[in-house]
Amino acid sequence: MKHTKLIIIAIAAAVLVGCDKEKSAIEAKKDATKDALDNKKDKVDAGAKAAKKQADIDAEVTKANIEANKDAAKAQLDAEKKKAEAAADAAKAKVDAENKNK
Repeated sequence: MKHTKLIIIAIAAAVLVGCDKEKSAIEAKKDATKDALDNKKDKVDAGAKAAKKQADIDAEVTKANIEANKDAAKAQLDAEKKKAEAAADAAKAKVDAENKNK
């Protein structure tokens, strides 16, 4: 009877040790999964931050291009205006010259 109790206690201890090992393995797997997911979240955050920074840079380039196009268009219009003024002045001078000759 004495040996039977010892055998039962030994078997119970072995079962408990086996359960603890299994629980430890489950806990380790859970921790590894959480760490991997946290790493992925960090990468997503870094990617989003980089994308936002690039979008800001692209927006600044676009704004600069718009401003440059506006300035070029205004310069072209100013040149056309001066050309029209010069043509009008030349036409007036021609009329004045013709009127002097009459």
